[in-house]
Amino acid sequence: MSSFKKVQTTAGIICALPSILGFFIFVLGPAIASAYFSFTRYTVIEQPEFIGLENYRSLIFEDLFKVSFYNTIYLTSLGVLSTIITALALAILLNQKLKGISIYRTVFFVPSITPLVANAVIWTLFLNGKYGLINYVLSWFGINGPAWLADPRWAKPALIMMGIWGVGQSIVIYLAGLQGIPLEFYEAAEVDGAGIIARFRYITWPLLSPTTFFILITSTINHFQMFVQPYVMTQGGPADATMTYVYLLYNKAFGWFKMGEACAMAWMLFILVITLTMLQFYFSKKWVHYELF
Repeated sequence: MSSFKKVQTTAGIICALPSILGFFIFVLGPAIASAYFSFTRYTVIEQPEFIGLENYRSLIFEDLFKVSFYNTIYLTSLGVLSTIITALALAILLNQKLKGISIYRTVFFVPSITPLVANAVIWTLFLNGKYGLINYVLSWFGINGPAWLADPRWAKPALIMMGIWGVGQSIVIYLAGLQGIPLEFYEAAEVDGAGIIARFRYITWPLLSPTTFFILITSTINHFQMFVQPYVMTQGGPADATMTYVYLLYNKAFGWFKMGEACAMAWMLFILVITLTMLQFYFSKKWVHYELF
């Protein structure tokens, strides 16, 4: 190796060293430590005591763990579905060639870049059972709105409704996908007499399948990690109706100082998300189409 090559290699290693050290110190190191702590009884203030699989065994039979898992599955299933449907519908509307359409696109995108805490505070006011904007609008039509965040039956739907507010990024991704579909396909379909529904079914939806798959993956992961909304808006209530998996993990780690159980929950979530992602990739072969023809 020439001296110039050696200098380049050395310079490259020096430039990459902060990132490499950061990965080992702040990512890999804590991950290995959490894996060990998940097999211990660890309260932070005391030395960890190795107990094997007891944390995992006790969590599986814990009622609050089951409630948080159910809530997370509920919010993820309906949240991902509502995100895909809403984002696709709005993207199709915003893909029309109308005057000032860029303004409307900006309006729909802005909520998605607003900090989650700010969104949560705003929606807490919107969803107030007595003075909230949503119930006020419903009263125009003679509808007596529910207590939303104070009602166990409506708390989870309220969080899902709030999630729809932030689908701007998914809208932009769908817009990019829609604009990548050749217009010749639609023109040929119109010549053959295909209507709007037929064009969507046989052209738009199949050619948007890679985009939908990407949104499905990312949205599923994001919903499984839901924390800010219940933390700011409901503190897991009412009656644990919004106690999500990650919020329970946070409480165990930093509220109740059951760090061993919290680490076990973190690894269980990691394994679950990895498994679901692999299953989604496996089944994607049957409905995701990457070729235009």
